[in-house]
Amino acid sequence: MSDVTGEWLIKGASIVGGEVADIRLAGGMIAAVGPDLPAGAAQVLGAAGLVALPGLVDLHAHLREPGREDAETVETGTRAAALGGYTAVHAMANTEPVADTAGVVEQVWRLGQQAGHVDVRPVGAVTVGLGGKQLAELGAMADSAARVRVFSDDGHCVADPLLMRRALEYVKAFDGVIAQHAQEPRLTEGAQLNEGEVASRLGLAGWPAAAEEAIIARDCLLAAHTGSALHVCHVSTAGSVEIIRWAKSKGWRVTAEVTPHHLLLTDDLAEGYDPVFKVNPPLRAQADVDALRAALADGTIDCVATDHAPHPVEAKEAEWAAAAMGMTGLETALRVVQLAMVETGLLDWPGVADRMSVRPARIGRAAGHGQRIAEGGPASLVLYDPAAPPEAVDPATHASKSRNSPFAGMALPGRVVATFLRGTATVLDGKVTR
Repeated sequence: MSDVTGEWLIKGASIVGGEVADIRLAGGMIAAVGPDLPAGAAQVLGAAGLVALPGLVDLHAHLREPGREDAETVETGTRAAALGGYTAVHAMANTEPVADTAGVVEQVWRLGQQAGHVDVRPVGAVTVGLGGKQLAELGAMADSAARVRVFSDDGHCVADPLLMRRALEYVKAFDGVIAQHAQEPRLTEGAQLNEGEVASRLGLAGWPAAAEEAIIARDCLLAAHTGSALHVCHVSTAGSVEIIRWAKSKGWRVTAEVTPHHLLLTDDLAEGYDPVFKVNPPLRAQADVDALRAALADGTIDCVATDHAPHPVEAKEAEWAAAAMGMTGLETALRVVQLAMVETGLLDWPGVADRMSVRPARIGRAAGHGQRIAEGGPASLVLYDPAAPPEAVDPATHASKSRNSPFAGMALPGRVVATFLRGTATVLDGKVTR
């Protein structure tokens, strides 16, 4: 199986957890799906017991290049993504320099093409330098070779309501979407941990849920007023869920994402002051986790997005107040979703495919991704073994350049066996092929 780009016959996979069939890949497409397909000249990959899912799509990852190659590069980040079952990743704009011009987004896009592990979709900044004062070159980024359609100041909130309105109005012309980091800055000055019992006990400045919810409520109203598309990044509170549910009931163009860590972890983990659990927005209480899971299950929250935020060791191994916020997540996301959503009965495998591929591809305007596994479709898919015994996460074995995984030492089920990008095997038997 040395030729990873040739014709493939995947034998006996469970298509999105249902029908067991063979899948033939040829010419970058799915040539046939059915029982007992002839091998011919194709390389045969036995897939008994494996679930075939459309390639995962991440709406929210930090690849750090250009400027912070000590934390991650497009090469290492996309290797990590492929190992996690992803075939497309949206790269956030908070690089150095900021991806606020056509030149920078094209640079990121070309780096993704050169790496070749997954499709890299650059996210353009909403404001110049993420400064929140002046709109960035949204039209130029949209018209660039990168064809940017998602814009976000992630890491910073577009706090000025007039600027947010103008951004929503501007991107409507080319079917763009504004992805908002919902954090009222005045309510979170110096905030360190979810406002509640744990923060009080530890003496850490509280991060109120209202800081997130106030911005989401405001922006839902602005989306309704402009008729434009709003996407809410990393939803973390039960109150945010209710606001988004209300906005959707009105028929407004509002979508939302939740991270794997907010589906599984709570602020109790901060008891030991380990900064690996410091993240923005912060880990919340169990009631919030329960609400997020229910909202992902019923579709109020559209998708899972990793918010993969790699940091070098010195940025995380510091006193809590001085440590950087963020967690890695690309290589563990599907395993976390299996534990939090599938094994709890909240989602089946078609639901996982919808929340981790179909919907994020649609929201991110990622053509060629999030398609059904059917004849004539793109040959971008992942083979996953949900029956693989739980194995402790070891960040030292990850392809990511950084090691700040909050799941380190945690036994997670499942294993990505193979990832195909347009018929090319980027991962085989759990290993990157190039």
